[in-house]
Amino acid sequence: MTPARVIELFVWRWSLEETRRHLGVETQHQWSDLAIARTTPVFMALFSLVCLMVHRWREHWPTLARTSAWYLKPEATFSDCLALVRRRIWGETYFDNSASEQDPVQLSRQRLERLLDQLAAMA
Repeated sequence: MTPARVIELFVWRWSLEETRRHLGVETQHQWSDLAIARTTPVFMALFSLVCLMVHRWREHWPTLARTSAWYLKPEATFSDCLALVRRRIWGETYFDNSASEQDPVQLSRQRLERLLDQLAAMA
């Protein structure tokens, strides 16, 4: 794949501004040319990692696009993909061993799943 095609695919669905915002990185307007040259590859690497992780979890694709009563999306956006990655990492990291706690909090699986989905979407 040519470098031009990689960049074309990178900006095809999501603008660079939206992607940077969702990755939690400040805009580069006030940065030096050298700083921009160093950080832009990191942005692309983070974007690529999110895309690769979502591709790996493709069984979640049918429910990936978050919608609401007033906003229906036919396709997922980068923020939806990032929410899936956060949700999977948090679920595996923080809740796998929660049964070993001395005073466990009783929470149904359905409520836990809903809570994780909402947290991941809002982070």
